Amino acid sequence: MFSVVQSAIFNFQSLLIVILLLICTCTYLRGLFPSIIKRRAGFLGTFWKCARIGERKSPWVSAFCIVMAVSILFLK
Repeated sequence: MFSVVQSAIFNFQSLLIVILLLICTCTYLRGLFPSIIKRRAGFLGTFWKCARIGERKSPWVSAFCIVMAVSILFLK
């Protein structure tokens, strides 16, 4: 009768997609505008940490993005 919509917190694949998009977006923005993401503490420090993960682990992040894209396109 009613359709239940799950948020990204309760669906593991959606949670991984949100995390990967956050890492990629923070890394891209830091590359374009380094002064935007420069705080290391507090709530904005989370974005700095995501950008740092994207910079240092970029082969792994890109591999996970490819795996998630294949799983979304062909397995869903």
